[in-house]
Amino acid sequence: MQLLKCHYHPEVTSLKNKSILKRLATRSIAMHGNAILLVYTARYEDYSLPGGGLDIGEDNIEGMIRELSEETGAKDIKNIQPFGIYEEFRPWYKPDHEIQHMISYCYTCEVSKELGPTKLEAYEIKNGMKALWIDIDKAIAHNKRTMITSNKMGMSIIRETFLLELIASRYAAPKPIH
Repeated sequence: MQLLKCHYHPEVTSLKNKSILKRLATRSIAMHGNAILLVYTARYEDYSLPGGGLDIGEDNIEGMIRELSEETGAKDIKNIQPFGIYEEFRPWYKPDHEIQHMISYCYTCEVSKELGPTKLEAYEIKNGMKALWIDIDKAIAHNKRTMITSNKMGMSIIRETFLLELIASRYAAPKPIH
């Protein structure tokens, strides 16, 4: 799968002699026209692709399907295709490691426009996560505003906005010129 970007959080100035936690994750890209299936998180005031960490020994595709259905209630998941990898190095908040090396495997897929019930974890409910279909350009504009104006911004918004812009450039319908 193609490497889309390798991002270093501004606080990560060197990897030398650092304790690094490697985390594998998946991200799902499902669209109907310019509407994309995203998760809005009230705590961070951002939109993100459905996805999350792979369980130990879990296959990427199985993990992607599991995360997508848990977070959004997506049904009839099919035609899964590789989109690319987003790598990032960011500070880790637990004392066992200093840096997290997150590798996100991103896949496009088709899903039913109708969503079923979600299976959110307690922290996801507490953070105000909600799945919805939204115009991709509106989601990008919202995330960009959050990056400028919000003190609640999470570390994943840079990844998510980069991916949304890349997805829009490849898949969104062109806007009419007036």
